[in-house]
Amino acid sequence: MNKLGTTAGLEHYQMLVDGVWRDSSEKATFDSINPATSQPWARVPVASEQDIGDAVQAARRAFETGPWAASSPLQRATLLRKLGDLISDNAGELARIQVLENGRLIREVSGRARALANHAYFFAGVAESPTGETLASSVPNMQVFTVREPIGVVAAITPWNSPLTLLLWKLCPALAAGNTVVVKPSEITPVSTLVLAGLFSEAGFPDGVVNVVTGAGSVGATLAAHPGVDKIAFTGSTAVGKKIARTAADRLARVSLELGGKSPNIVFPDADLTSAVNGVVGGIFTATGQTCMAGSRVLVHTDIYDEFCDALIARTERVKIGDPMDPDTEMGTMACRAQYDRVLHYIEVAKEDGARLATGGDRPEAPEFVGGLYIRPTVFTDVDNHMRIAREEVFGPVAVAIRFSDEDDAVAIANDTRFGLAAGVWTNDLAKAHRMVRRLRAGTVWVNNYRRTNHVAPFGGFKESGIGRENGFHAIEEYTEVKTVWIDTGNQITDPFSRP
Repeated sequence: MNKLGTTAGLEHYQMLVDGVWRDSSEKATFDSINPATSQPWARVPVASEQDIGDAVQAARRAFETGPWAASSPLQRATLLRKLGDLISDNAGELARIQVLENGRLIREVSGRARALANHAYFFAGVAESPTGETLASSVPNMQVFTVREPIGVVAAITPWNSPLTLLLWKLCPALAAGNTVVVKPSEITPVSTLVLAGLFSEAGFPDGVVNVVTGAGSVGATLAAHPGVDKIAFTGSTAVGKKIARTAADRLARVSLELGGKSPNIVFPDADLTSAVNGVVGGIFTATGQTCMAGSRVLVHTDIYDEFCDALIARTERVKIGDPMDPDTEMGTMACRAQYDRVLHYIEVAKEDGARLATGGDRPEAPEFVGGLYIRPTVFTDVDNHMRIAREEVFGPVAVAIRFSDEDDAVAIANDTRFGLAAGVWTNDLAKAHRMVRRLRAGTVWVNNYRRTNHVAPFGGFKESGIGRENGFHAIEEYTEVKTVWIDTGNQITDPFSRP
């Protein structure tokens, strides 16, 4: 068991390398901070360069010579199904730890923790599904087909906002395809990943198939640069994603990147306005706005702009902020001090640029919020799409309302961004909905809903929102190489240099 016990009020954890729980080779540690209290609650190792190298080597051995190298699709599927069962059995603990790490609501994380099992079950089925093709070649007497083979050692570098969901988006397809993995979780949320890693061991995955090293960004950079890593799967900011892409390019390592967004949520006059208000509130204020797909730009038709903004502000002011462990709380904390300061900075920038602060914009002052990283849900109106608050990813509970005049204007504003992760359209006009879906440059478009995902549906972005897709059958393509096979079925091989 990776949990060593509790001393001085701190729970102590170890890393997983080659099936063994271990401390840092340099004995360095760091604390995980509960954002609801700003107090440390767990202590975790800081991986050294030696630890990272050992983890990559363990993954390499497991991929090339261990039992995993000879594993059949059925064996991998069986282990993934066992993992799914264990996740279901331990969903309560997985939820509790995530709340302690990043302040997400227990009411939200509990359901998500239970749903994690479905990722394992789905990709168990994918592991046994056909992935090759038989090709109709025009070359006589040749049988041509393709097979998909695992890439090798995958570095999975994951963020703090949905640590286990976004980890399984990578782990399940990678393992289904036969790869091995070294995971580096965010230093904000390392413990939930370590606890989940224990379930992989309990499920019976061979040593070295799943390894976890912990620490700050330098640990992830060292892992990404390791020559023994064949593929880097990263979720996080666009700025860091670009650095990883440059690192991967030096040795042409494969890479998939799920990055930032500045997603438009577009409301037309013919929409059900009550549903649209609720969808907009859910799209930006759930998860305290700390989600890449947050609908942070609310585009509202000028004919209903004032009416809609009044309703949005009124609903926003009813959002119940509180203890993330309280099932009645509707919005929790920022995940860490740095993100808390970043959001408050962007609020000041928006005011300086001329946006009108309609509600929120500061921390709640009641005694129960002292010490916690709380920010009231915030709405800015009279926002121009060229303002920084409309162009840069805030990653917090800040919605900006922007007017548009017609369909063309909405499309122009929505697409006027370097991002392209998601978008929402609210209209009861079916033809308009289809036109908008085709014209919006985003990897996911919701119509009359927002922020829904599922393990069967591919997810990823256009433009600077990323490369590749996670979830669904498409995810297997990110963790496999295509091999083409030619079999001669009866051609006579003549001397290629003989004269006719």
